[in-house]
Amino acid sequence: MLRVAIVDDEEIVCKRLSLVLGREDFEVEAFIMARSFLERAVQQPFDIVFLDMRLPDQNGLEVLSRIKSLHQQTEVIIVTGHGCMETAIEAIRNGAYHYITKPVNLTEIRLLAKQVQDKISMRLENIRLRETLKGDSGLTSIIGNSPAIQKLFTLIRKVAPVDCNVLIQGGSGTGKALVARAIHQLSPKRDFPFVAFNCGGFSDELINSELFGHERGAFTGATATKIGLLEAASGGTVFLDEIGEMPLAMQVKLLHVIQERQIRRVGGTTPIDLDIRVIAATNKDLKHEVEHGTFREDLFFRLNVVSISLPHLSERREDIPLLVRHFIEKYSLAFHKEVIGIRPQAMQILNNYSYPGNVRELENIIERAVALTEGEEIHASDLPGDMQQLEFDTMEGDGLPTLEEMERRYVIKVLEKTGYNKGMTAQILAIPRTTLWRKLKAYGVE
Repeated sequence: MLRVAIVDDEEIVCKRLSLVLGREDFEVEAFIMARSFLERAVQQPFDIVFLDMRLPDQNGLEVLSRIKSLHQQTEVIIVTGHGCMETAIEAIRNGAYHYITKPVNLTEIRLLAKQVQDKISMRLENIRLRETLKGDSGLTSIIGNSPAIQKLFTLIRKVAPVDCNVLIQGGSGTGKALVARAIHQLSPKRDFPFVAFNCGGFSDELINSELFGHERGAFTGATATKIGLLEAASGGTVFLDEIGEMPLAMQVKLLHVIQERQIRRVGGTTPIDLDIRVIAATNKDLKHEVEHGTFREDLFFRLNVVSISLPHLSERREDIPLLVRHFIEKYSLAFHKEVIGIRPQAMQILNNYSYPGNVRELENIIERAVALTEGEEIHASDLPGDMQQLEFDTMEGDGLPTLEEMERRYVIKVLEKTGYNKGMTAQILAIPRTTLWRKLKAYGVE
């Protein structure tokens, strides 16, 4: 139950607002003086405040500033007369959520209170999700709650404490680098370096120099000794991405490093001992590469002590709403925008898309949508043009239904798919449970 304060020197306004909001299941307190309200707010902050701009003992803008300093997340709705519009607009610039004019319209009060309630519910859900992920600090960057991701988390927790090599296999954009870093962060080597190297698109000479380093004078241009990435990672973890692209000649040298735990810099004669864990990743079928002679079988076995296969995003669609919410929050902060949600129609399109580029593609879609949207929610029109065509592919029945009817059909369909689990339905729709409850009530669904 959200706590609401009404701060107005007119007792009749306090009584009317207290009555109407109390019926909407808010916990309401009324104050006719700013001082008594602020004293109470210090003891226990309010979630929503209806604030009159003209109070006997203090200026409304000063009270607004004090509210925000006490509790930044409190949403303030300004109550003002028609002659104080400039002050109300200034209050909006200073962090107020909205304003209403006297005489107050009770229907408008209810709607505003519900809008703020939805906004707060969304914010609290995001906080809850982050806190849940903090339970495994090394897994915070991997978003998901599907059976496939829970299985992945279990495997990461098992393999992380064991100092063995790991081979991560998965399509482009599935999060192989995130899994590698999670294993490192949950391992005893977490306080030592995590060094990543992409094996694709480089010549033998460049890979040799980057991984093994070189001595001064080893070749033309080697004016100083350079420590390679393998040596720099000693004590920690080396992540070799796109290992399937590594040239055969370099595979031989890497096999020697893994077997002997030693390297020699290019042009050097003294072996250097290493204490490293190797995590490799590929989007190729290495068994197939071994059969065709493009990847060494002995190196494959050395790397494939533990194999982790990452699911395609289309195989864990339950996670799409969580990922969408995470990326909306991420890019709202990055772009300094107040985007807090997504319309059901746009969410439906995202739920039905195939995602050949996996999570990376979804992130790119949401980044674009947050950049383009002009409101607090992402609409279908903010998605790429080719994706908007999916909106019609998923419609059932003859003709084109209205937006309201399409939304009703989709909400009920998701509710049925979840076995009438309202919590899961709200999560998939990416809306607060209170919003879902009101929609179901309007649809006449028990």
